[in-house]
Amino acid sequence: MSWFSWLFTLWPSSAPSLLLVGLVGRQLGLSVVVECVQTVSCSRWGTPSNQGLFQDGDVVIGGLFTIHYQPPAIDNDFTQLPHYKPCIGLEQVPLQYIHAMVFAVEEINRSTMLLPGVKLGYHILDSCGRPPWALQAALSLVGGDSPSCNSADPPDYSAEYGEGIGEGRVPLIIGGASSVTGQILSRILGPLSISYLSSCPCLSDRRQFPNFFRTIPSDIYQARAIAQLAIHFNWTWIGAVVANNNYGHMAVKVFQEETQGKGVCLAFIETLQRENIVSDARRAALTIQASTAKVILIFTWYTDVRELFLQLAKINVTDRQFLASEAWSTSGDVIHNVVSSKVAKGVLGVAIRSSAIPGFETHIRSLHPSHHPDDEFLREFWEAEFGCSPGATPFFSHSSQSFKFVTPSQRSSHLLNISTSSGGKGSPHKASPTLCSGTESLEGVQNHFTDTSQLRVTYNVYLAVYAAAHALHSLLSCPDRDSSSRNNSSTCSSPKHIKPKELLQHLNHINFTTPQGEMFYFQGADIPAKYDLVNWQSTPKGSQKLVLIGRVDGFDLHLSESAIQWSTGSSQVPISVCSESCPPGTRKANRKGEPLCCFDCIPCAEGEISKTKGSLHCERCPLEFWSNAEQTACIPRQLDFLSFNETLGITLTTAAVSGAAITTAVFVVFLCHRQTPLVRANNSELSFLLLLSLKLCFLCSLVFIGRPSVWSCRFQQAAFGISFVLCVSCLQVKTIVVLAAFRSARPGAEALIRWFGPGQQRGSVCLLTCIQIIICAIWLSLSPPVPQRDLGFQGSKVTLGCAMASVVGFSLVLGYIGLLACTSLLLAFLARKLPDNFNEAKLITFSMLIFCAVWVAFVPAYISSPGKYTVAVEIFAILASSYGLLVCIFAPKCFIILLRPEKNTKKHLMAR
Repeated sequence: MSWFSWLFTLWPSSAPSLLLVGLVGRQLGLSVVVECVQTVSCSRWGTPSNQGLFQDGDVVIGGLFTIHYQPPAIDNDFTQLPHYKPCIGLEQVPLQYIHAMVFAVEEINRSTMLLPGVKLGYHILDSCGRPPWALQAALSLVGGDSPSCNSADPPDYSAEYGEGIGEGRVPLIIGGASSVTGQILSRILGPLSISYLSSCPCLSDRRQFPNFFRTIPSDIYQARAIAQLAIHFNWTWIGAVVANNNYGHMAVKVFQEETQGKGVCLAFIETLQRENIVSDARRAALTIQASTAKVILIFTWYTDVRELFLQLAKINVTDRQFLASEAWSTSGDVIHNVVSSKVAKGVLGVAIRSSAIPGFETHIRSLHPSHHPDDEFLREFWEAEFGCSPGATPFFSHSSQSFKFVTPSQRSSHLLNISTSSGGKGSPHKASPTLCSGTESLEGVQNHFTDTSQLRVTYNVYLAVYAAAHALHSLLSCPDRDSSSRNNSSTCSSPKHIKPKELLQHLNHINFTTPQGEMFYFQGADIPAKYDLVNWQSTPKGSQKLVLIGRVDGFDLHLSESAIQWSTGSSQVPISVCSESCPPGTRKANRKGEPLCCFDCIPCAEGEISKTKGSLHCERCPLEFWSNAEQTACIPRQLDFLSFNETLGITLTTAAVSGAAITTAVFVVFLCHRQTPLVRANNSELSFLLLLSLKLCFLCSLVFIGRPSVWSCRFQQAAFGISFVLCVSCLQVKTIVVLAAFRSARPGAEALIRWFGPGQQRGSVCLLTCIQIIICAIWLSLSPPVPQRDLGFQGSKVTLGCAMASVVGFSLVLGYIGLLACTSLLLAFLARKLPDNFNEAKLITFSMLIFCAVWVAFVPAYISSPGKYTVAVEIFAILASSYGLLVCIFAPKCFIILLRPEKNTKKHLMAR
């Protein structure tokens, strides 16, 4: 037994004729007013407006719609006990929803395939847009008619799933018009409800709401769709203005979850509270004006948006691109507003999917109060539209609990009497409108009620009725049931005794094709998410129209970008970023203390690239590649070697050739003056051999220049080692000859010079040189230098050089040269003070000092030099040491031979 039934069992039989009981739903926090008229019989509980639309049938389904939007002020005052005042302010769009339900029921009743032999009826009531009043209307629908209010036979308003629905009660309600109403109907009432407008994600929870269904997608999907739009158009800096309730907070949460890791940030989040809408809208407008975000997401009700646009117009903010939720994207009150056409051009929004209903426009246009005398909603609309009364009105009387026809003046007087008798403030009596002529028609009327160009929520109502009909058809057609059902009953369910539990099972498993050819089924409480993508576009008259530019099908976005008209009035997609996307060749560097969307662009380092926009990191090129100038691609590293065409190569070549030419010139001078004492002194043969070796030293440096090859790598080191050994050997022998000559001048030492005559001198040079030749031969045969790319040096070029496969071999070559040079330096140093006017030992001493200094400095310079500069260092050492020998030894001699020939005599040379 439900808590409603339990409450009725506690009522005493002596209760007063009018009892008002306040019930508080702990989970909902809502006060529920229950009224029971006990004088004659129990009937449907009073609803806020005493208006409804009824059609009997074998199975009757309920309908809850917000037909009026302004309830009486007494609505929240539960301390008074007046009769209800009627709601005022007829809404045209919900009136269209009602007739979509009526049209669908009539269409189903005409069908021979759906519910054959079963007439479907409806009981439609007005919830007046307030959840407590929606609950009262729903209780009236599920309560049915009962002959008395005795506690012994209380009406069961819970309709427990295992029990059947009695006569007069509805097994299913199409409604309500809000998520709060949907929660109320599902938690408090037993019968099933199919909502056409409750989109709260919380209603997808089957544990809390097992008997709730809806034909509108959960708000999660539209928030995801808007997030996908932001990602698609690369809007990374977006402002958000949302309702300060679950609807707005959920949208922001889902949007942020969907865009996480996609580079989209919210510049700000402003909330709007309906109670403080003017101040909140003003604050949000100022935030939008101050922000650099050009795209603004608005997730709130259309009335809030209207006030926000008014505030934006006051501060002249007209250059923002707005993203709209379905709550206002198709609102005519906002689209056709003059302020909106100034502030909100090119709005891009998600809308409830639209679909045509064949025959529905004809149904709407053909409506007339004379054909539907019991449709009080239509009569009220007719009076407001045409300014006349269609005639007698069926009016529900409290005293007789039945309908009777009254004139408009009688109806007004009756309502006024009810109001004044209850102590309330009655409305002033208005003169009744004139009677209509009967020729009035909706054929030429253009308003929200007759507009069927884009049926959105209307189509949801239509689908809800068909879903209910197919579930009833499945239930009443005796489909295969489980064994427990067959054991409990041998007959099919009766239209008058439908069990909600069984209907719930069939509703969970419906799968049918709508008259529009669309597959329809429920996934839990929901249907597959489908939305329209709409765009506000300017017309030549200056107004705005709604244009369909795409669809959302689940997680798939189908968009026609060419059809979009943006806020700028052009087809160029607006840009909304905190920082411009980093171009290729740079990487992002986040700014400290700012969102990830705000960053600086740092150029990639040399050897690193970024190929795409907005790269977080730069990639290092492979070893054989290097970054181009723009740092956007890796290109093969150019081969780099010391060539004859570059400045350094030309300089070294010139120096080498010049050295060889000067050596040749000296050789010619000596050859021409070979009979002079100066040339003949100290074995002229060794002097010519020394000049020849120096020339080879200059020329061998040229082998180091140019593209290395297998043979050039082998030849250059051998030529270098042998040429210098030949040169140093000549100097060493020359020094020994000087020492031997002066030693032989001493008494008893004459034989010394004979033992070291010209033959021995030549033999010594050959012997010393042959040792180097043997070292080079062994080195080059076992582990010769080979051409190799030096990838270790970072740069756009890869050095092609001769790699020393054996450091030992190269060390032996240099070490042997160094040994001969040190020996020559030591011998020359010992002979430097011998008493000749022209002592060649002094010249050799200076030349060997230079030679040794150059090659001592060469070793660290060679090791530390990168790439081709190692070759340049070796060439420089060869040339420097060669020039040192040439200048120090032969320059003084050439000076005497050419400029001081009078000193080129034996007497002068022998003088002390």
